[in-house]
Amino acid sequence: MRRVILYIAISLDGYIADLNGGVSWLDSGADAENTEDGYEAFLQKIDTVVMGYNTYRQVAEELSPGKWVYSGMMSYVLTHRKMDDLPEIRFVHQNVGRLLQRLKQQEGRDIWLCGGANVVGQCLEQDLIDEFHITMIPILLGRGIPLFCTLDRSIHLKLISVKKNGNLLECIYRRAGNGQREESI
Repeated sequence: MRRVILYIAISLDGYIADLNGGVSWLDSGADAENTEDGYEAFLQKIDTVVMGYNTYRQVAEELSPGKWVYSGMMSYVLTHRKMDDLPEIRFVHQNVGRLLQRLKQQEGRDIWLCGGANVVGQCLEQDLIDEFHITMIPILLGRGIPLFCTLDRSIHLKLISVKKNGNLLECIYRRAGNGQREESI
């Protein structure tokens, strides 16, 4: 069965964006000469991207205007807005849990939960995330949009791997006791 993987970068103090939703700070910790491209390796494992509307808007209008960066993959954007589907983008008006359950039953590679914080929070509440790939950027934002919301319960994770990648720290966690083989990735 396909897995749902949260693959995301955060500031050292746990934010995915500044107070205005900006992410220009993401490149501030990169050391191009000493950094491996784990992102490219990750992309080989997935064929589906799920995100909220704010993340979609940020990618389409700010980070990569004029070119869809997830070309070759099917993308699902959760929104209440009435929007026409595009060749590789479906705008869906349903609960993220129902969408992910349907996608997990289909043939294919793993599913990337791309963001944002609201969608991640809904997935945590419904226990839908199988694996967490968190890259910490060496910056303290002080304030912003936190990755994790307040939960009504604890979610236990098992650390699978930690990798120093230039100035970045990449951590992979799995839900504890989810029956998957526990090996380093």
